[in-house]
Amino acid sequence: MSTIQLLLIRYENRQLFIELQQLQQQRDQLNIEWGQLQLEQSTYAQQDRIETIAKQRLQMRLPELYNTIIIKP
Repeated sequence: MSTIQLLLIRYENRQLFIELQQLQQQRDQLNIEWGQLQLEQSTYAQQDRIETIAKQRLQMRLPELYNTIIIKP
């Protein structure tokens, strides 16, 4: 194997390693985002569940528009 071939292989290995590190960082960021989205989804699910229970068990409902008073600061 010639010296030039060896240098080319080393260069390519270095480039592949850099790409691997970038992909690992991207994976880590996506995992963080996935965890945040799961937390957000569970929060929305809890709000929907509370609203459903309020409507079904407690017969609660939103007030009609004419019963609503908007107070401006």
